[in-house]
Amino acid sequence: MLYPEQTVTRTLEDLSGLWKFQVEDQEIDPKQALPNPMWMAVPASFNDQIVDRKLHDHIGWFWYETKFNIPVDQMKKRNVLHFGSVTQNCEIYVNGLKIAEHIGGFTPFEVEIDKAIHEGENDLKVRFNNLLDNTTIPTADLKNTGSGDYQMRTRFDFFNYSGIHRRVQLYTTNRTYLDHIAVNYDVEGSKTMIHPDIHVFGNYGSAKIKVLDEDNQIIAQSDSLDGTLVIANTHRWQPMNAYLYRLQVELFSNKNELLDVYTQEFGVRTIEVKDHKFFINGMPFYFKGFGRHEDSLARGKGVNLPLVNLDYHIMKKMGANSFRTSHYPYDEEAMRLADRMGFVVIDEVPAVGLFESFNVSLGGRMQAGETWVHMNTMKNHKHALREMIERDHDHPSVVMWSVANEPASHEPGAHEYFKEIIDYTKKLDPQKRPVTVVNIMNADATKDLIGDLLDVVCLNRYYGWYVDFDDLEQAKDQLQKELSIWNEKFPDKPIIFTEIGADTVSGMHSVMRTPYSEEYQLDYYKANFEIFDNCDYVQGEQLWNFADFVTEPGMIRIGAENRKGVFTRNREPKLIAEYLNNRWNNFHKK
Repeated sequence: MLYPEQTVTRTLEDLSGLWKFQVEDQEIDPKQALPNPMWMAVPASFNDQIVDRKLHDHIGWFWYETKFNIPVDQMKKRNVLHFGSVTQNCEIYVNGLKIAEHIGGFTPFEVEIDKAIHEGENDLKVRFNNLLDNTTIPTADLKNTGSGDYQMRTRFDFFNYSGIHRRVQLYTTNRTYLDHIAVNYDVEGSKTMIHPDIHVFGNYGSAKIKVLDEDNQIIAQSDSLDGTLVIANTHRWQPMNAYLYRLQVELFSNKNELLDVYTQEFGVRTIEVKDHKFFINGMPFYFKGFGRHEDSLARGKGVNLPLVNLDYHIMKKMGANSFRTSHYPYDEEAMRLADRMGFVVIDEVPAVGLFESFNVSLGGRMQAGETWVHMNTMKNHKHALREMIERDHDHPSVVMWSVANEPASHEPGAHEYFKEIIDYTKKLDPQKRPVTVVNIMNADATKDLIGDLLDVVCLNRYYGWYVDFDDLEQAKDQLQKELSIWNEKFPDKPIIFTEIGADTVSGMHSVMRTPYSEEYQLDYYKANFEIFDNCDYVQGEQLWNFADFVTEPGMIRIGAENRKGVFTRNREPKLIAEYLNNRWNNFHKK
């Protein structure tokens, strides 16, 4: 699947706008207009566009409806509907005919619609739900109470926003078209050999492949889809110093008529993990940055490119060089921007909640369960991995796959489960990037069962918050002891902290530097950094979180927000921001 773009052979229409929306509170016939709709902006979560608490929190099925027009000449083309994401699971109807369904809320899917459309006005409906259970990712404890009513307890600490979250686009191709391009390459010094994997549907007579540099100059070309292209003097994609090439593929008929053309951006860089370090282009790389969420006012998890752009510029000014897509693949335009700005990305599949007894209100004190007996997520986990890697394989910013966040990796069965998942991930990725699983505190160095499977150890640690609350000296001692055990078990593996943080209410100050104050947040980070800086095998710090974000209401979630952000949800800096700016812009790992 290629990202929809308008070219000389392809048209593209964006169906964003106001759609009709309705809860499925009665039987709905997809051949008829929605009986009792309201207006809802697309793309965006539906939850925060209304002021009805009952609707905001409703669990079940919903409908969207819109109209689109097909010109007479367009009927001669192949017409495709592309959905960036619909959260969580959906069915697609065109003119009352069910044409597709999809499971998973954070990756794109598309469907050819020629058999369902006609010239003129056409009806598009999307039936979707926000239901999660022990087979989906993320997971939740779901109970059907009858008559279409559900009770659901999620196993993650962010709000279960739902809706059409990314753009819906209608594009056309000719009957012969490109449907997959992977820019696979080998690097030998300054020379890069490209071995593209290109899939074509339909018949064609000839093809041309070109590699263009940033000055739009052709630096390599071939008349074969199977040919090798050589970049003699490679300009590497570097962290925070991006350089992007473009691979252009053209298909021609036997009469030399242009059938399809598509251009894929890519960057050339190498990745290696050895001697407890992470190398990009042969140079040690230290991860500085954040975990983030797609979360903003009114849009919820809906794509918000102005905010993404602002966030990236804030991070760049602070000296950050990386982020993790916690806890799901981000919008593809956000990934493209990361490529262009040089951010390094840990790309995470939405496998969060693979811990049967996880409960936010209990902090770090979850009870043991039988996660790997009761979970049945393998099929959907692999499905999500396949779609994420298919979409993101050519992004140079992506240097590592995270195949789960905070699973019960200390419970029996975890090793067998993740052995299969990690082997599957490595098989899918032509670049063979490193693979990790982000570790939860419950599965510390003495309890974890899967560390041997990982290329990099990634830790979420809250010593001084959920553990050793308000005792930073004890927190430092505990953190140092655990790090020493990890390093003793896996001396060649780098350790990256993918979460550390303390809830902080913006504007709350304390001369005693008590928890929840901005002063405590500053002290908390200083304590953690003191330990990191003295351990040469610690190779990264990604803070939790870049900004405050919405989650489920709870005793420890003031205003239904997780307030561990370095910035408020409106991007107002807390006291820690200036300290980070100084640390990261002057940082050199010993």
